[in-house]
Amino acid sequence: MAGDNFGQLFRFTNWGESHGPAIGGVIEGCPAGIALSADDLQPALDRRRPGQSKIVTQRKEADQVALLSGIVDGKTTGTPIALMINNSDQRSKDYSEMAQLYRPSHADFTYQQKYGIRDVAGGGRSSARVTAATVAAGALAEKVLQQHLPLSITAYVKSVGNLNAVVDTESVSRDAVERNMIRCPDAACAEQMIQLVEQVRKQGDSIGGVIECVIKGAPVGLGEPIFDKLEADLAKAMLSINASKGFEVGSGFAGTEMLGSKHNDPFINEQGRVITQSNFSGGIQGGISNGMPIIFRVAFKPTATIIKDQMTVDISGQPTEFKARGRHDPCVLPRAVPIVEAMAALVLCDHWLRFRAYR
Repeated sequence: MAGDNFGQLFRFTNWGESHGPAIGGVIEGCPAGIALSADDLQPALDRRRPGQSKIVTQRKEADQVALLSGIVDGKTTGTPIALMINNSDQRSKDYSEMAQLYRPSHADFTYQQKYGIRDVAGGGRSSARVTAATVAAGALAEKVLQQHLPLSITAYVKSVGNLNAVVDTESVSRDAVERNMIRCPDAACAEQMIQLVEQVRKQGDSIGGVIECVIKGAPVGLGEPIFDKLEADLAKAMLSINASKGFEVGSGFAGTEMLGSKHNDPFINEQGRVITQSNFSGGIQGGISNGMPIIFRVAFKPTATIIKDQMTVDISGQPTEFKARGRHDPCVLPRAVPIVEAMAALVLCDHWLRFRAYR
């Protein structure tokens, strides 16, 4: 299947299915000589794994990553790094009836029509389960970046439904994000978000929202003209995440309501360093990073699987009623935070290596 590879110089291939024996990936282009062990990648996986709290799916997976190649004496060799994560809590029987119908807003119908076959159990390749390997690869990308740059990537839940957090993008940190189960650094709003997700979960329904990401310490010069603009690659990365439906950078859609005289970011000289006085550009101009914080947002739809009766059609096209079973996230946002960070790290690492090649 095409579409399993990401990046140019720092290249990642994702493999595996939701209910297969394992999922994993292969990373090519990682520089040699970087100290690396599974323990370096595990914290990111622990943040993404299921079963962390009452507001996420209760599937029990340890998500322990194993590194199979590309490392000698605890250091990367410059050759492909293969990683694997075993699946241990599959319940394929929960999906048996789905072989005969198409779940609303899932990939069942489109996969069946495109390939003539589909993996019914957990959705196979279309499941968010496969993002675990992506998170591991992103943790490695971030480690590579931090060998050279004072870089930080911090994503957090900005909104759930109509609840919007107030976040200071200049001071936000992962420590603040990790203080509650919804991963929102606005403590008061986080409590309201948790209550809302709990209410929706008890109703057998789901809810969506927005994740914001702030990247600090990116140098001037990341991104390529025209088709490989930094925001274009970030957009592709974010929209590849399950349940994502929208992307905006800097002022985003709100910028359409401003005049150019207010939206332009004036350049100033601050102690010998050229910066912009405002940051409506979100740290990217002309598709290239300008040294200011890179700020973007990703919209996530309500989880498609809900524990309510729904109408659909069976594989013969006949109307039928359907009610999902199994273990599912009533809101994907808390577990999507580390995925957003991982995809951002993969994009930045690839562009950092391309930028370094010019120099």
